[in-house]
Amino acid sequence: MTRTITALGLIAVLGLCAPAPAQEPPSAPPAPRNTGQRPPRIIARTKTVIVPVTVKDSHGQLVAGLQQGDFRIFADNVQQQIENFSADPMPLSAVVLIDNDLPDRSVDQVQRSLVSISAGFGPMDEAALVTYDTFPTTVSEFTVNNDQLFTQLKRLQLGSHNGMIIADPTTAGPMVNGHPLPTATGVPQHGSQRYVAQDALEDAIYASAEMLQNRGRDRRKVIFLISDGADSSHNSHTFDETMHYLLSHDIAVYSIAVTRSVPFGKKLLQRGLSNLSKYAVGTGGDTYFAGKQRDLERLYSQVAEEARNQYTLTFTPRNISIAKDYHSIEVRVLRPDLTVNTRDGYYDSALLAP
Repeated sequence: MTRTITALGLIAVLGLCAPAPAQEPPSAPPAPRNTGQRPPRIIARTKTVIVPVTVKDSHGQLVAGLQQGDFRIFADNVQQQIENFSADPMPLSAVVLIDNDLPDRSVDQVQRSLVSISAGFGPMDEAALVTYDTFPTTVSEFTVNNDQLFTQLKRLQLGSHNGMIIADPTTAGPMVNGHPLPTATGVPQHGSQRYVAQDALEDAIYASAEMLQNRGRDRRKVIFLISDGADSSHNSHTFDETMHYLLSHDIAVYSIAVTRSVPFGKKLLQRGLSNLSKYAVGTGGDTYFAGKQRDLERLYSQVAEEARNQYTLTFTPRNISIAKDYHSIEVRVLRPDLTVNTRDGYYDSALLAP
């Protein structure tokens, strides 16, 4: 009997030549779980120069209401494009730096005026208190608590000197055991005599700048310097080194000279002749004279208000030589009879910031 085997039956019997079952494509790897972590930030570093600008009229009053189009800014005499402009007040980070070796004629007036300093700061401002003579001393760290600052100022007792004359050894007469040899007339055989200053002004400003360096760029960083301008020749830091540090960290110095009085609100006429004025002019601050308590009390609030209410311009340097580190800054206002205060320049090496 002949059996008929169909093609399908043959394949089933032999179990051979059957095509391999089609394989499914490999499944895609599972999607990563959402861990809630943000992707890493990409930080772009740009060279942006921040230029605070104070504008005053012929009476020394702050000028408000200016717009970006009223300003021109130059770096190394090359006009720059103003990228950002603001007229909004900025909170202050301030170091109140007080000379702790004032002449007797000045120390009493300053001592009685100290508690008025706290009134110049607002609720968004922060202030630290430092005194200096041979070395700077931090009396209180930064605080936004005006009551705390008031208490520190009230407790502070300033030192002084009586203007004692110390002989200049290069012109002194004969000396015995450190004392001048008496003469027949009783008059010391001296040429000139002078008071030898022990106040380390550069070191005190440098230490104050170090306290301010890490405060945010969204704050105005200032040093309120109350001093008679006396300066020792034994500073650890030079004037140029200190100025470099101030400009590199966008810190302005406002100097209040307490040696004598001039009409209130008037600037130092001979700007740049003293270190008090040089620091102020170079960093975009200002210098004032005030020798009486009532003038000092009024001046503290005015200086804080001036620092807080500057115009802020920013630019990215263009067409500037990279062969040098320091570059000059000039700001002009396109209106007559106005005075502009701003920093003298910037250092290219200090600009890279996130």
